[in-house]
Amino acid sequence: MARALVLLSVVLVSLLVNQGTASENQRLFNNAVIRVQHLHQLAAKMINDFEDNLLPEERRQLSKIFPLSFCNSDSIEAPTGKDETQKSSMLKLLRISFRLIESWEFPSQTLSGAVSNSLTVGNPNQITEKLADLKVGISVLIKGCLDGQPNMDDNDSLPLPFEDFYLTMGESSLRESFRLLACFKKDMHKVETYLRVANCRRSLDSNCTL
Repeated sequence: MARALVLLSVVLVSLLVNQGTASENQRLFNNAVIRVQHLHQLAAKMINDFEDNLLPEERRQLSKIFPLSFCNSDSIEAPTGKDETQKSSMLKLLRISFRLIESWEFPSQTLSGAVSNSLTVGNPNQITEKLADLKVGISVLIKGCLDGQPNMDDNDSLPLPFEDFYLTMGESSLRESFRLLACFKKDMHKVETYLRVANCRRSLDSNCTL
């Protein structure tokens, strides 16, 4: 009888620990989604404010740039459409999100110059800090998915895209700024999508359609 009570106690403790871990992971996922959603909204606001300050002819010329031919993150392997995204594992989506966020740590420092004339966008200098916080959160989620297993992802050992990509393209300052903002918005939209689907992957019964 005593042995049965001990076993029951062990099972109950294990269930409570697992429940607590699942609850903490859900909290981390929710925070990550909220953070990247804020960054995506901020990116959209930044580029809208930038475009509002352009002359009609400047706006017409820059409209030819998008859809973008090249972004700093284009060398990072990622799902190319909704179907591929939905078929990707939670771990894969987290790893790609981590790489995308990491690729913006240096370029984000130049965003303040791109929107220096905007008074409604907030403080762009805080973006680098927000990206760093999000990167840490995603890293914790990746470790949780690995559950003590070694990280065997080959992409983690690859060098990041060129840090000064947006500063060495030989374009005018106007085009550089527009490309920087457009690529930032594009990548934050990607990460938001990947994190939402990854979060949905945690529930096998969920419909993770985009």
